[in-house]
Amino acid sequence: MTAAEVALWKMLRNRQLDGVRFFRQYSIDNYILDFYCPQYHIAIELDGDVHFDELKIEQDDQRTNYLLRKGVRVLRFENFEVFQYPQRTLDEIRKYLYSNDNPENILISS
Repeated sequence: MTAAEVALWKMLRNRQLDGVRFFRQYSIDNYILDFYCPQYHIAIELDGDVHFDELKIEQDDQRTNYLLRKGVRVLRFENFEVFQYPQRTLDEIRKYLYSNDNPENILISS
């Protein structure tokens, strides 16, 4: 796990966010998600510097589209957001846990 993943996991593990259970490094078919909440079908992906080159952006888009077809909403945060804005990060996750919207790709960025 990256440092950002460790930091977010400390905030999510043991049902700390509203009693909701998250798994880390959760597999869905050929993809390993940073975090996954099966109850709400939400994946949380943390993006470091490696995620901003053209090839990786295309791969992330393919991954997200695949997950969307499986009914999984995808929330993305840049690593720095977890460190600099931890409460905002949790508030955004909470917002989408209880959203009744149809699954859609959700990009969270500052």
